[in-house]
Amino acid sequence: MDINQLNCFISVAQTLNFSEAARRNYVSQSTVSRYISDLEKEFGVQLFTRSHRDVIITNEGKTLLPYAIEIVETLSKAKTVIKQMHDGGQGKLTLGCDVTSLAFPSKCVSDFSGKYPNISIEVKPLDCADRNQAITGSDFDFCFMPRDMVPESSGIEALVTHNEALSVVTSKNYKFKGRKSVSLRELAGEKLLLLSEKISPIVYMEIMDLFRTFHISPTVESTFDDIVSMYVSVSSGIGVSIIPQSLATFTSNKYTDVFPIEDADTNIAYVMAWGKNISNPAAKLFVEAVKKYAKGEDNLYGL
Repeated sequence: MDINQLNCFISVAQTLNFSEAARRNYVSQSTVSRYISDLEKEFGVQLFTRSHRDVIITNEGKTLLPYAIEIVETLSKAKTVIKQMHDGGQGKLTLGCDVTSLAFPSKCVSDFSGKYPNISIEVKPLDCADRNQAITGSDFDFCFMPRDMVPESSGIEALVTHNEALSVVTSKNYKFKGRKSVSLRELAGEKLLLLSEKISPIVYMEIMDLFRTFHISPTVESTFDDIVSMYVSVSSGIGVSIIPQSLATFTSNKYTDVFPIEDADTNIAYVMAWGKNISNPAAKLFVEAVKKYAKGEDNLYGL
């Protein structure tokens, strides 16, 4: 059995016409007849009944048809994947980004797109509801997120990309104006405007843990499910926020100021995670591009 026999069988089954099957496959009608006869001998059954006027597919032929189509389509996909791998630089990648993962993926995508302009990249927000499915499912090729968000699974690989320190964001001309940094203790009486635990669980928990370490009871004025609403509130002077440094820099504007936290280790490890069974031919190229900016190749690990 070979792929030409299966292609001709599919054409005859779909058209019930040997001449049309020959035309579709660019072979003679006698070749189509021979291919069908060879398949019938191999399976030991009759796939079609033929008369001078009609071609009728048998029950055995109907049973074979979906399997034949699947084999042909699978081989076609394999050829496409291998060609893309050989050619390098064709295809599509879909990235999922946690709301606090902005600056690092942006840098990687910019570099990758410049090097592989024929590989399109789509960036989507990462839903925290089912992180295992997000990483190993079909919606995303790669997911950027805090390391502690990655579920323990033998089917997941991750690359530590960088560490993020937390920073304080205030409105312009707030009382910290002119300072190079802010102490966590100075935030004890401040109204906090934070990204919600729902959309940024690791950052939220890290902030709460920091206050507990300093025996401070924080005053959380509001939590937000989107960065825009939070920034409008901060810039309006309703309160102050604490977010990762690169996010603060990435979204800072003339209405806000950013201050590092001076008296605490606020680093949060971030990763790019993906399913071990990923088959996208562009994936290997993207991993190599990310390693260029990541902390180091020794930070590649399985979970």
